[in-house]
Amino acid sequence: MNVPTLELPVEVEIVELLASPLHRYEGRPADGAVFTPDGELRTELEFTAGLGIVGDRYFNQRAHRASSVSLQSVEALEAVAAELEVPVPGLRQTRRNILLRGVDVDALARREFSLDSGDGAVRFGDARPCNPCAWMNVSIGEGAHRALRRRGGLRTGPLDDGVLRLGPAVLRLH
Repeated sequence: MNVPTLELPVEVEIVELLASPLHRYEGRPADGAVFTPDGELRTELEFTAGLGIVGDRYFNQRAHRASSVSLQSVEALEAVAAELEVPVPGLRQTRRNILLRGVDVDALARREFSLDSGDGAVRFGDARPCNPCAWMNVSIGEGAHRALRRRGGLRTGPLDDGVLRLGPAVLRLH
């Protein structure tokens, strides 16, 4: 994977944003995915400290407050796509919330960091690895579950209220 070293602050690009009111992958992968609602891919996301992304399925869910936001790097998805010889997947397939270009998202594990796309920084707490599930073999292609191990992104929670938008952003460690 060709990703810049983790020297922060770093300019990144927010490539995709997703907030969905529905859990798309329920039950067993062999049963097929649940209907994909229109409007999941957004141009901006609104965050509420300690609660998550406004309008997302994990917003204010007690069990998910510290892990209500997930991030992934487009470089990781490009590497998986090249290995599996499939089209590069996006957030509709991986069900993460924020897709970044320009930083190894997985290297941010166990760190506090912020993203600022121009409306003020949104800090995120102790980020933990977001392990892929068997649904990835259905949504991306056979072998994706294994290929995404150790590059499945991070799960975290917002420490600030704020907004992130598609386009250029700055990532800082705190």
